[in-house]
Amino acid sequence: VQLQASGGGLVQAGRSLRLSCAASGSIFSINRMGWYRQAPGKQRELVATITSDGKTNIADSVKGRFTISRDNAKNTVYLQMNSLKPEDTAVYYCYADEPGGWGTWTDHWGQGTLVTVSS
Repeated sequence: VQLQASGGGLVQAGRSLRLSCAASGSIFSINRMGWYRQAPGKQRELVATITSDGKTNIADSVKGRFTISRDNAKNTVYLQMNSLKPEDTAVYYCYADEPGGWGTWTDHWGQGTLVTVSS
């Protein structure tokens, strides 16, 4: 599975950005897709994920501001980020998982895309 993310950039606080991530390759078994982020000096953290049947998991820190959606026909996941704050500044990583056999899951990561929110 290959994940290609796009849509990052520099934006002023209060504005919006939309991230996209397209999956390619052996995509038939993908379950969850979504986004994690890593700010400078901090650990990578969950932003939002969505399963193939539309169940979402969204971090409290972005709930009400960020929306995750998925187009299964295009194998693409989107993150609509509204009311951005300087603390949302981070490298955002696209994520997907699939069953790995024997009850395990295999994680896939895309390249990061930098989101910088200026105050």
